[in-house]
Amino acid sequence: MRRFLALLARNRLALLGLVVMGLVVLLALVTPWLPLKPPNVTNTSDKFLPPFSEGALLGTDHLGRDLLSRLLWGTRLSLAVGFAAAAIAATLGAAIGVVAGYYGGRVDNVVMRGVDMLMAFPYILLALAIVAALGPGLFNALIAVAAVNIPFFARNIRGVTVGIAHKEFVDAARLSGLSDARIIVSEVLPNVVPVIVIAMSTTVGWMILETAGLSFLGLGSQPPQADLGSMLGEARSAHITQPHTSVVPGVMILIIVMAINLLGDGVRDALDPRLRSGALSRPMAATQVARDHVPPEPRAEGVLTLTDLETQFHVGKRTFRAVNGVSLHVAPGECLGLIGESGSGKSVTALSVMGLVASPPGVITGGSAQYKGQELIGARYGKLRQLRGDRVSYIFQDPLATLHPLYKVGDQLIEAIRVHHPVGRRAARERALGLLRDVRIPNPESRIDAYPHEMSGGMRQRVGIAMALANDPDVIIADEPTTALDVTVQAQILSVLSDLRRERGLAIVFITHDFGVVAQLCDRAAVMYAGRIVEQGTTEQILNHPRHPYTALLMKCVPELGAGRRRLEAIPGLPPAVDRLPEGCAFADRCPKVQPDCRAGEIVLRQVGDHAARCLHPVERAREEAAQ
Repeated sequence: MRRFLALLARNRLALLGLVVMGLVVLLALVTPWLPLKPPNVTNTSDKFLPPFSEGALLGTDHLGRDLLSRLLWGTRLSLAVGFAAAAIAATLGAAIGVVAGYYGGRVDNVVMRGVDMLMAFPYILLALAIVAALGPGLFNALIAVAAVNIPFFARNIRGVTVGIAHKEFVDAARLSGLSDARIIVSEVLPNVVPVIVIAMSTTVGWMILETAGLSFLGLGSQPPQADLGSMLGEARSAHITQPHTSVVPGVMILIIVMAINLLGDGVRDALDPRLRSGALSRPMAATQVARDHVPPEPRAEGVLTLTDLETQFHVGKRTFRAVNGVSLHVAPGECLGLIGESGSGKSVTALSVMGLVASPPGVITGGSAQYKGQELIGARYGKLRQLRGDRVSYIFQDPLATLHPLYKVGDQLIEAIRVHHPVGRRAARERALGLLRDVRIPNPESRIDAYPHEMSGGMRQRVGIAMALANDPDVIIADEPTTALDVTVQAQILSVLSDLRRERGLAIVFITHDFGVVAQLCDRAAVMYAGRIVEQGTTEQILNHPRHPYTALLMKCVPELGAGRRRLEAIPGLPPAVDRLPEGCAFADRCPKVQPDCRAGEIVLRQVGDHAARCLHPVERAREEAAQ
């Protein structure tokens, strides 16, 4: 609950809605104990008193009844009916949706066709028909409003349930012998409740308006009982000569509905699992830059050079140092492998280069990134947009998620070309066909008009590579492009990249977990841990003579075919949380060679020739000591 309130408080409009709605509800709750006149007592001699009259703060109506008293009692009644209708509609609608979505098949067809029949009628007309059939009255209006909103909840919850009903954890529950009722209650319902709460928070305002509308027409609250709608209905004959009689309930309806809608938006954002990172607003076009320090004279050692790069995620009061002083460079025609466990900062480092880290919560807080001597960190958005996909391209891990499902792959390739170069569509199509041939897609003339879902994973990845090559870039950043592919397709993709690198002189930054990929493709390698480079050197040095214990252990975790019996190692423990990094070496708690000095002070990246390691007791030193 504290986490939810903290996320809700980040949305100032939602917080305003919460405060206003809290005050309205508080007034409604304490109304019976306030020193008010009876709401239904008439006094025609004091009719239409203006606001701020003696004994009538908001004036009186056409029968001399105190408007303040009727307003508070009417608000109390309208809120009660609105929330009750929302609760009934949510409960019944969610039950229908869960049953239809979970069982599917004939049950789903029968139930949802009935819901579709209800949704075929305009809901206001349907509510009027229900009240006309049941007779005027506030309780009947409540039934009508709840009934016409049941299909809305049923549709939403059914859609969510269909996706959940085929998840692995539900299949596991079935295999364990749990009954359908038990699975629905213990597995499906907890995943549906946030959606129900979100839907309720955004529909209570509608239901209060609908109830007020029925009362305004004389089908809801009956005289002398007051709610906000009936007060408006009674005031319509005098709204020109005595406007305060209609303004008072109208303003209260406006306040309530606006507060509920603002609060509902905040509740939706706070409960959305995709936004729990704290990114409650739309990401900026480029990563926010707030550099505490800039290297005095960052030296461009290659076509792409990173110097002391720092990227953080600010989530509430916590600061996650995802990239913590990373320095790298890659030369034309060279492939640099970036290796490390998940969460070590590899992808964030790559995304930071072109300002692609989502802000909020991402912030680049230090360092430099240069492309051919041009500073990229803090560059204007127009410059970054010009370079993205043109000079510096990105190959993402999952092409099915990055390719647009509604557009043909050829159209997406053509767009990638024409957004950077003023060429005609026919010329761009010919260029796209050539790119598909370059990445060895068979029958490119037919494949160019295929949708992403019509292609295999390997073909989609080839399209992603073709898109990255569309404008003859100087640098390609490949973020684990072969992870989800089988070994045969992986070998083909690596062969394509290797050939293209040699033919075009591409500089490639290849992010991977696989040392086999590094051995096959990369000239140099850098190993990351907890947001820092812990070792870097040539591929031969890293693979055959690792100096950092982390690198050595990572390699021992890789099985070797045809090498006889060998113990397959596992690195004990877990990587540290990057918002609470320990002093000294971040790997100390997991390192078999840890010494007391490893936990004291900053450990620098020590260079020995072109091989560097961030370690006080490297593996080679340990071997030399053992030999002596």
